[in-house]
Amino acid sequence: MENISVKKEINYLHIALRTFYYIVVFGLIFWGFKGIEYKGIMQSASGSINALIRGFLNPDMAYATNNTIDGLPYAILETIAIAISGTFVSAIISIPFALLASQNIVGPKVSKVGKLIVTMIRTFPELILALIFISVVGPGAPAGILALGIHSIGMLAKLFSESIESMDLGVKEALESCGGNYFEVLFRAVLPQVSPELMSYTLYRFEINMRAASTLGLVGAGGIGAPLIFAIRTRSWSRAGVIIIVLVITVTIIDQISGRIRKRIV
Repeated sequence: MENISVKKEINYLHIALRTFYYIVVFGLIFWGFKGIEYKGIMQSASGSINALIRGFLNPDMAYATNNTIDGLPYAILETIAIAISGTFVSAIISIPFALLASQNIVGPKVSKVGKLIVTMIRTFPELILALIFISVVGPGAPAGILALGIHSIGMLAKLFSESIESMDLGVKEALESCGGNYFEVLFRAVLPQVSPELMSYTLYRFEINMRAASTLGLVGAGGIGAPLIFAIRTRSWSRAGVIIIVLVITVTIIDQISGRIRKRIV
């Protein structure tokens, strides 16, 4: 009888906690929607949408086939180059941060400091970093590369450290018992085990960086964002339409290729 009463009390406690969580969640949702001031649809909305649709149906092909530095092909290639460079830089730099945040490599106390550093790096969004680096290296692709590279370190280092912490420690312990030093353990036991996952995460981050690189031009950090926002502000909808179409096609192709490579790696 006592066991039955204890089970009932536990069930009542679970129900009460679950009800409390539901109340908190719905309260936060209600509070969030209450803070939004909806002013209705602007009178010019229908005209802008119709103009944008006409721009999609009649894209500016002269801009799409302009092979100079002011044309669309150059802007797309610059966007891809920014994404590749930013991802490559972050993937290399993320490995030391990941090791510093891995409990099974540096111990629980040091790993807490490493995880805190990784979280702090991940706090700053790409656009804020781009604005900072524009004031350092000037507008253009270098600022975009630095912004993507620094921001990506936070995500990649976190994923890399999780892979390292979940790896099989048998090889590492065997090499240590044979007298292997730190670098031998690192390059012969740790990195070979987790390298497929690290490459997969890097490719996934490249997909994200490709989308992010297309927006960095909004603040002057190179890429396709600058001509896109200029076309929208000047209401050149045919040019905006061809930029969006080419951008969607490019991102879709890159996602498909990257997804197939990741499946083969993992």
